Amino acid sequence: MKKNVLVVDDDYFIRSLLFLLLKEKFNVVTAENGLEAMLALDKEISPDLIITDVDMPEIDGFHLIELLKKSGFYREVPTIVLTGHDDPAIVDKFKDSGAIKFITKPFNPPELLTLITGLLSENEVLSH
Repeated sequence: MKKNVLVVDDDYFIRSLLFLLLKEKFNVVTAENGLEAMLALDKEISPDLIITDVDMPEIDGFHLIELLKKSGFYREVPTIVLTGHDDPAIVDKFKDSGAIKFITKPFNPPELLTLITGLLSENEVLSH
């Protein structure tokens, strides 16, 4: 059974790239911002992993992670931050919020796929 990945980014190109990169191995749902992500969580998907951008309208990446970590359902879902920011203060803020990985754009798609596959394999082992 394929694992579920939620991709949250306001950049259409990045969402499309990640969808195409991940769709062979995973069920992928995309959202344009944190608000759409929360609605998708409500209706469409129970994610095994979330990839989010930082700067987005409605609900930004940091607020999205805060909401997820406060929830009983999504607190343990691994979250990767994929962003154009490389400011160490922002990196620390996201790590403190519970994000497990911080990747700056531009990124290497095959390396990201390997990372995601590894993280989801680790979680599967830990959950059994």
